[in-house]
Amino acid sequence: MNRTLICQILNHEMMLATGCTEPAAIALTAAVAREHLVGEPTHVKVLASVNIIKNAMAAGIPGTKCTGMNYAAALGAVCGQVERRLQVVDGASPEDVARAVELVQSGHVEMGRTKESDKLYVEVELTNDAHQSRAIIREAHTNVTLVEMDHKALETAAQEAAADPISPQVIKDTLSIQTIYEFVETLDREKDDLHMIEQAIKINSEIAKVGAEGNFGLNVGQHIRKSQESGLMGSDVMLEAVAVTSSAADARMAGANAPVVTNSGSGNQGITATMPIVSAAKSLKIDEERMFRAVTLSHLISIHIHADFGLLSGLCGATIAATGAACGLVYLLGGSLQQVGYAVNNMLGDVTGMLCDGAKADCALKISTCVFTSFHCAAMALRDETVKHTDGIVEKDPEVTIANFVKLGNDGSPKMDDLVLDMLLQKGR
Repeated sequence: MNRTLICQILNHEMMLATGCTEPAAIALTAAVAREHLVGEPTHVKVLASVNIIKNAMAAGIPGTKCTGMNYAAALGAVCGQVERRLQVVDGASPEDVARAVELVQSGHVEMGRTKESDKLYVEVELTNDAHQSRAIIREAHTNVTLVEMDHKALETAAQEAAADPISPQVIKDTLSIQTIYEFVETLDREKDDLHMIEQAIKINSEIAKVGAEGNFGLNVGQHIRKSQESGLMGSDVMLEAVAVTSSAADARMAGANAPVVTNSGSGNQGITATMPIVSAAKSLKIDEERMFRAVTLSHLISIHIHADFGLLSGLCGATIAATGAACGLVYLLGGSLQQVGYAVNNMLGDVTGMLCDGAKADCALKISTCVFTSFHCAAMALRDETVKHTDGIVEKDPEVTIANFVKLGNDGSPKMDDLVLDMLLQKGR
């Protein structure tokens, strides 16, 4: 087991982001292009993949009342700070926002769908009367693969992208359910670099408080609290965790100007892989050390599944993070390696097929469903109850179940993505 590499994978696949990561990736692409434009941009052209477009249409942009990839690109072009990565427009002033809105509303931001086949692809071109620049991000939300200045490509971006040591293949070669379990069992917080797990627990807990106290989106977390108060729902460990996790997603999807720690490029998945376990440990008075290990296992399982699945899909990624959470809950409650595998089979036998129809307020509702299911599936696994290998896509070996799930997500997504995007675009007609 390469402990150092496992820590590097964790810290590579988890990062700080504010707001939905797809608008942030668009803003970052625009900000990179802006760094290489001589003079102020007067026209912005954005091309993106289906998955980026559908996830940027309705998600709130932090610090603004805007949604949509046109506003994200304009804001990145006006004031984006490249070094802030997925917090690229956190520092936008009211004046910056006004300038970006003016660019869009005056018709100087052009949008379209790319012909590239990548699920994650953003291209932004900036022009003015005398100069041009262009940037491309693909495969990962911060992976700049091309920068162009006055129609001449700069080599730096491609060199940096090629030099990234943590590729999906490296993750696939390094992680398995067994390796993850053994790593978590033996982790040493003084020697292993797990700073992103520490940040995830702290920062994702803070945005959960923001969501619980404010008015965001569908207020899914608050509705659970009100249903508890009215007697419609009970008060227990599971519903407390559902409310806490949903509140964090409520705030994030509405564009609250508060950061999250992501998992595999998604803030919602970072929240879902973290908060059910943190909440359950608090409710059950389980010690912090066990909770930390369980959260680590949850995030690593999610990253393990995503290595083949990819960062974006026609299937909802919250199902993956909730599978990680179910495994984390099994570990939190003293479960074995075999029972962690049962949790994988139970989750993927249940929530597989949940549609991703874009990033928006009701993502918090989907997350609440997945978190509820994670507790149910974990409880069954702890009693050695698992979906049988004769049923559906589930196999005896949970790794094969994951492979079946990945095949559905990858091979089944293109047509589904096209259908969803057509439906979303019809809304404005």
